[in-house]
Amino acid sequence: MFWIGSSVGLLVAYLLGSTPTGYLAGKLVRGIDIREHGSKSTGATNVLRTLGKWPALFVLVADVMKGVAAIVFAQSWYPWLLTRYSVVWPKEFEIPSLVPWLVCLSGLAVLLGHGRSIWLQFTGGKSAATGLGVLLAISLPVGIGTAAVWGVVLAISRIVSFSSILAALTAIVLVFCFEHPMPYRLLVVAGGLYVIVRHRANIQRLLAGAEPRLGQNSSGSKLSQ
Repeated sequence: MFWIGSSVGLLVAYLLGSTPTGYLAGKLVRGIDIREHGSKSTGATNVLRTLGKWPALFVLVADVMKGVAAIVFAQSWYPWLLTRYSVVWPKEFEIPSLVPWLVCLSGLAVLLGHGRSIWLQFTGGKSAATGLGVLLAISLPVGIGTAAVWGVVLAISRIVSFSSILAALTAIVLVFCFEHPMPYRLLVVAGGLYVIVRHRANIQRLLAGAEPRLGQNSSGSKLSQ
């Protein structure tokens, strides 16, 4: 039962992440499949370019909350599960030390769900906003610091992808500046690298000087919205 319960916990995290908020916004606001427009992503940036600022704000907040919800659930679910079922563990794997590892797996599951949603044939967004939600839930200082760097870089560069990549790198640095369990540090490192890898096409455009700024579409022309 413990292993079944652990699998349920990971499944809940994955399904939270895979909730296709950007796709649903496209269907509800304009009746379109947002994956056929702009960058083809279901993230808030493509929603902004395709649907406008208010749908994008809703998607951004919803995606952040998916990450928060997955971690909050895991932090409650796994301690209950470990005390509910009398599992005999080696001394080094006592409950207080085991829970962070299980929470770490849930954090990875929610990021994977957002980027590879089962409801969208395993496509999705780039997991930056959901990753921020994970950060805020496991470490408020790291989450706030990461969000601040993202906001400052975006204000200066007006390039969302560049801001997200630098924010991911910032999170990796900050998580080692504060006291955290090793599983949480590994989660931030793995999650940050995952977000960066998901931006590999953006990195190629950045290097080529072709990445659009806010207010521009992929061809560099001004948006009409």
